[in-house]
Amino acid sequence: MKGSEPALKAAALLGFLGVALGAFGAHWLKPILTANASAAIWQTAVLYQLVHAAASLWAAERRPPVAWIWSAGILLFSGSLYLLALTGAHWLGAITPLGGLFFLIGWSIIIIRPR
Repeated sequence: MKGSEPALKAAALLGFLGVALGAFGAHWLKPILTANASAAIWQTAVLYQLVHAAASLWAAERRPPVAWIWSAGILLFSGSLYLLALTGAHWLGAITPLGGLFFLIGWSIIIIRPR
């Protein structure tokens, strides 16, 4: 479907960035993440980004709105965790659950209307 192409590209970009940020955190950012004791936070951000990017690849063809909802969830959830891990600004933790809510909304749509 032509209308699903932007959602598919966004999902692929988020997957690409998830892999890149995972590697970046494991290597170049390791001293900062170690100093901030935030490597686990970074890893959680990468995990949720990759899981929802992969799910968005599926949803982009079948349920483009769900792919966009999950993309917003990635930006809010993983994005806030990346910033928290780098800066130690704990107020960012208040944004993280909003991203989680977007993840749950996307999954709920699939549960309620699987096709």
